[in-house]
Amino acid sequence: MTVTDRIFMLTARSAVRAGIRILPLVSDQALARFSRLKIAEVPWPEGRDFLERLMMLGKRALEESSEQCREKAAMNFFYNYLVNGYVKRKAFREKHGFTPPYLLVISPTMKCNLGCYGCYAGSYAGSELTLEEITRVLDEAREMGIYFIVISGGEPFAWEKIFDLFETADDMYFQVYTNGSLIDDGVAERLADLGNVMPCISVEGLEAETDQRRGKGAFAKITRAMDLLQENGVIFGFSATATRDNNDFIVSDEFVDFYENKGCFIGWYFNYVPVGRRPDMGLMPTPEQRIHRRRRLQALRKERRMVLGDFWNDGAMTGGCIAGGRSYLHINSNGDIEPCVFTHFAVDNIRSSTLREAAGGDFFRAIRARVPYCENYLRPCLIIDHPAQLRELVSCFGARPTHPGADALLSDLKDGLDTYAAEYGELADAEWYRERGDQYRLKASGE
Repeated sequence: MTVTDRIFMLTARSAVRAGIRILPLVSDQALARFSRLKIAEVPWPEGRDFLERLMMLGKRALEESSEQCREKAAMNFFYNYLVNGYVKRKAFREKHGFTPPYLLVISPTMKCNLGCYGCYAGSYAGSELTLEEITRVLDEAREMGIYFIVISGGEPFAWEKIFDLFETADDMYFQVYTNGSLIDDGVAERLADLGNVMPCISVEGLEAETDQRRGKGAFAKITRAMDLLQENGVIFGFSATATRDNNDFIVSDEFVDFYENKGCFIGWYFNYVPVGRRPDMGLMPTPEQRIHRRRRLQALRKERRMVLGDFWNDGAMTGGCIAGGRSYLHINSNGDIEPCVFTHFAVDNIRSSTLREAAGGDFFRAIRARVPYCENYLRPCLIIDHPAQLRELVSCFGARPTHPGADALLSDLKDGLDTYAAEYGELADAEWYRERGDQYRLKASGE
């Protein structure tokens, strides 16, 4: 680390600490300038706009959060992740020849107290990671400049060591995808005391839609959990999986109004992907529905007090797919290091490889080298937008399926995925050209 880097880090640390003390006086203009600093490393205009809005809405969330949540968000996310992490990632790139991911997704367990249809977690065996294994991985992550960790599953709060993990890694910031049913008064109070955890609670819609998939009474538990988190000053959000049945409703004013009024800071949208328990392509939103969801979210972002993101429709924010260690990778409960939480194939395992070896290995390097898989960033996904490339990569590098049935993407579902990719691709290309003009036409078109 250079002397310039050390001075930069010390200055930034002092600025972040000072900023959190005078947060109400920090202007939106100052936050906008911060979001445009080089440390953000977001070259795409849509991504910079998203980051700027994240900063501005984050200020409001911090003002309404507990003192510890405010402190940890400032130091763990703004300083360690954005500043300290930037310096470390730059040094790592210079030494090892590739940029490390910005975050990790770790699933300590795939066990869950619910049994929702369409959930990929249900196909994994019952093994779990140990606290010691995850702690070692996080030590490696720090060396690579990674301070933002997403915990998924399974149900994370069903893993008995979850709070030990949050306490051990108190310099990191965690986002946790949870069904919310295990968040009671005691859990909400502990999260407020820790400050470095942001739960994102899975929803299907409102009461009818949520209870239909998750069981009677699930919605009442979710709303109670959100009330407890808000009362304790914990920053939280929702996550929603778009299916053919609920796609249009979860981008309706009624839906967004409800969760905005519940106090959600962020909302994440996932497209149903036919993996896991009883994969069903009939659950996938149609190509037309996917386009509709994107257009609605574009409009909602301009007027809402929530940050809204869609992993399948926001490729223009990230320059395409973020998997394969480009922005993140997934470690499942067996220790397999997967390109993403939906791509259930692996070459490496944390019990025999380091993070650096996996992220720098041939399989992940090949995935990153192909991104974007075409010049249309509205078609980012290796599974449902470019399934032929997934089949080729898995075959070329001998990636093994990480649970029984994972290879259905390559066989039983092959023809259906190819058809979907072609039909959606035609609509997405028209959308891309309409918004960006002829200068962005695909090279593949020959024009």
